[in-house]
Amino acid sequence: MTSIELIAELRSHANPANVAGMAQFGINPHDTLGVSIPVVRELAKRAGRDHALAAALWESGIHEARVLAALVDDPRWVTEEQMERWVTAFDSWDVCDQVCSNLFDRTPFAWDKTVAWSSRPEEFVKRAGFVLMAALAVHDKRASDQQFEALLPIIAREADDARNFVKKAVNWALRGIGKRNRALNTLAIATAQTIGAMPDKTARWVAADALRELTSDAVQARLR
Repeated sequence: MTSIELIAELRSHANPANVAGMAQFGINPHDTLGVSIPVVRELAKRAGRDHALAAALWESGIHEARVLAALVDDPRWVTEEQMERWVTAFDSWDVCDQVCSNLFDRTPFAWDKTVAWSSRPEEFVKRAGFVLMAALAVHDKRASDQQFEALLPIIAREADDARNFVKKAVNWALRGIGKRNRALNTLAIATAQTIGAMPDKTARWVAADALRELTSDAVQARLR
């Protein structure tokens, strides 16, 4: 399928009511069609992996086409330059999360970008750094505990960023690392306790929410 065909298909599923609902959850309604994620995923299956197709979809600027681009792109062909170009174009948390969790985390640049982006001032670039941490905690089965342990001081350092889409990603990264295995759970809990001792209101929220899950019976039972 071509980008023109896929975009036409997306437009055929447009739902203005969904756009309004998405906006209530903080999703940018600009250039958004209101197409559900299951429909986008089904189109991705039909299209298959295609790096050039992904580039064309991304350049359309359409919200759902950019989500689709992340699903059809081939991480083997993604360059560092492309990642930098796309990350600076993020204008909605869901596009950020879909791209980071379905594409960027599978590239050889992912680990470097967690560090680089987590200290950037732009809200969605910074979010991307922490979403990558959470995605790697789930998807990178070969990564060592030491690699994730090295991210914990970064999480603590940025835990006082009060911007909504940043603080939630910082919290997500901490919880994701802490659910990977028993050793990292212990380290993540210790990090959360350190963050919780900070005088900052945002940091205390990040810590309390993470501790609630990481110390829960459900998580502890799964890690036994």
